[in-house]
Amino acid sequence: MKKENIWESVLAQIKLDISEASFNTWFKHTNISTLKNKRAVISVPNTFVRDWLQSKYNKTILKALRSLNKDIKEVQYTVNPSIQQVETPNKKRKREEENNLNQMEFQNLIIDSETGLNPKYTFENFVIGPFNELAQAAGYAVSENPGSLYNPLFIYSKTGLGKTHLLQAIGNKARKRQKKKKVYYTQAQKFISEIISSIRNNRMEDFKRRYKDVDILIIDDIQFLSGKEKTQEEFFHTFNDLYEKNKQIILSSDRPPKSISALADRLKSRFEGGMIADIDYPDTETRAAIFKSKAQEKDFFIPDDVCYYIAENIQRNIRELEGVLNKLIIQQKITKLPIDLKNIKSILKDINQTSMYSLSFNKILKTISNFYDISEKDLLGSSRKKEIVKARQIIIYFLRKELNYSYPYIGKKIGGRDHTTVIYSFSKIEKDIKRNEDIKEEVSYIKETLASA
Repeated sequence: MKKENIWESVLAQIKLDISEASFNTWFKHTNISTLKNKRAVISVPNTFVRDWLQSKYNKTILKALRSLNKDIKEVQYTVNPSIQQVETPNKKRKREEENNLNQMEFQNLIIDSETGLNPKYTFENFVIGPFNELAQAAGYAVSENPGSLYNPLFIYSKTGLGKTHLLQAIGNKARKRQKKKKVYYTQAQKFISEIISSIRNNRMEDFKRRYKDVDILIIDDIQFLSGKEKTQEEFFHTFNDLYEKNKQIILSSDRPPKSISALADRLKSRFEGGMIADIDYPDTETRAAIFKSKAQEKDFFIPDDVCYYIAENIQRNIRELEGVLNKLIIQQKITKLPIDLKNIKSILKDINQTSMYSLSFNKILKTISNFYDISEKDLLGSSRKKEIVKARQIIIYFLRKELNYSYPYIGKKIGGRDHTTVIYSFSKIEKDIKRNEDIKEEVSYIKETLASA
C-alpha cells in the first residue's frame, strides 16, 4: 500500500474516535513524508501541532499505522509549513472522494425545523426483533391513534439500542398520516435550556404558549430532568395541560421511571400511568439484520457471511455497528479491497482492541454520581444523608467487585475511610442485591452504563 493511502486510512480511523473540531485542528494538514527503516515520519504545519501530536496522539497514530503495516515501530514528526497552504491534485481528489462519502452522513443531519424530527427515522427502516417488538408495536399504535391508546408512552433502554429512532419514527408517521397535527420532538437537555432561557428573559408565557399548542410532544432522555426542580415544575404543568386535552405525550429514558433518582413522585406517577416498554439488547441474528439494513441505506453491499461475523463480534449497541459500517465504507473507498471475511477480521481486531470494557475509579465515581445526581465531592465527603451513603456504598461495591481493589485501598480512595467501614458497605450491597429488587436493578443499570460508556 502506498504511503499516501496508508495515511488516509490512518486518518479515517482517527476521525471515527475524535470530534470533528479536534480532527480539523490537529490532523487536517498532515501527511506521511517518509516511510522506511520501520519508521514513519509525519509532516505537520507547525511546531505547536507537532508537540501536541507527540504528547496526546502518538500512541493512537502508531497503533493505527501498525494495524496497516506491522513493520512500523516508530513515529517521528517534522515541521513543513508549506503543507498548510498547498493542496496537490492528488490531495484534492482524495478530499473530494471523502466529501462524496460523507455526503451520506450529512443527510442524517437534515432536521425539520418545525418538528425537530429527522426524516430518515421511519418504521420502514426500524428492524424488529424479540428485543424491541413490544416497544415498536406500542409506538406504531400511538402513531396511528395519538392521544387515544397509550398516553403517556414511556420507552426506556440503554444508549445506542434504537429508542431515538423509534421515537422519531412515531413522530414522522403521525405527521404523515395527520398533517394538521402539530408534532414536536426535543431532547430533555434542550427543553431544560429553553426553560432557563425563558426564565432569564421573562418569556415564560411564550414558552407555555408554544407547548400548549402541541398535539404530539416527544421528549428524549427525560432522565436529565433529575434534580432540576424548577424544570420539573414547569414540565409537570405542561404534561397536565396536554394530557387533559388528550394530546399525546411520548418520553424516553435510559431507565424505567421508578429508577430515575431525584425525580418528583408526582412525575413518576404520571409516567407510570400510561404504557411502559423497554428495548433490550438485540440477538446476533437481529444485529446482522440491522447491519445489513444500514448498509443498504447507504447503497453499500456487504455479503451475508460478513454481516453475521460482524454481528457476532460487535455486541454492545447499534451505534457501534454504525461506526464499523462507516469505517468499512472509508476503508473500501481508499484501499479498493473487497469486503470479505479475511479483510474484515483484521479491521474488527483493531476495533475490538479500542472498544474493550475498561474500568477505572474515576469512571465508576462519575457514572454513579450522574446516576444518582449526587456530586462527586459529596460522595467522597462526610455526609451521612441516606441517599449519599447508599450511593457511596455502591461505589465501594463496584471498586471491590469489578476492580478487585483491597479494602484498605478502597477506604483511601473513598475519602480516607476505615477498612472495616468498607467491608461493611460491600457486604451490605452484596446482600441487598439478593433481597432488594430495586437495588438489584439499579446496580444492573449502572453496570450496563459502565460497559457502554
